[in-house]
Amino acid sequence: MLERREAITESLTLLLSSVLISVAAFTARMAFVPDVVPIAAVEQSQPLWALETAFLLKALEIIASFGAAVVLIAVSLHTARGLIRRLASQARDCD
Repeated sequence: MLERREAITESLTLLLSSVLISVAAFTARMAFVPDVVPIAAVEQSQPLWALETAFLLKALEIIASFGAAVVLIAVSLHTARGLIRRLASQARDCD
């Protein structure tokens, strides 16, 4: 039982840290470069430092969000597998 708690704690730590990194990157992008689109193909010219900062923060935001989604899917599948095993074990015990 202790190993399961450690796995859940580690998974929740990964999930929380990914979400916090994503939110921090989004907040920083909105605070420092709110009107800059992180692509170079826009009508008006943008300062290079702002373009690079927006690109870096947007990339960090997307990577962290993807990491949170992967952890959430893995935890969900692990939980579902444990639930199915428990239900199968109970069904065998009833017979």
